[in-house]
Parts: sequence; structure tokens; C-alpha cells
Amino acid sequence: MKPGHRTARLVALAILGCLLFNYPILALFNRPATILGIPALYAWIFVAWTVLIVLMARAVERDD
Repeated sequence: MKPGHRTARLVALAILGCLLFNYPILALFNRPATILGIPALYAWIFVAWTVLIVLMARAVERDD
């Protein structure tokens, strides 16, 4: 993969991360509900964080 493509993918993932952890999205999960005993907001933060880490790892290790 060309370095420019990797950089573009990582920048796109950083922007996605900023959107996922910004007010409008976080407000959707700031409810008194729980998911498997975990507050919905905390569950959302950890799931979104994990997904971003996996996507970044795939973007860095990908050989196109």
C-alpha cells in the first residue's frame, strides 16, 4: 500500500473517532439503561474505542 493511502485512512479513522466521541452521539447513549449490567454510555465508549483500535490496526497492517 502506498504511504499516502495509509495516511488518508488513518486521518479518516481519527475523524470518525472524533465524531463517535462527540456530544450528539454520546447524548444518545446517556440514558439510565444498562447493557449486560453496564451503563449504556460506558458500553458505547468501550465498544466504539475497541472498534476504532481494530480498524486502525487493520489500516496499518493492510498490504494492498
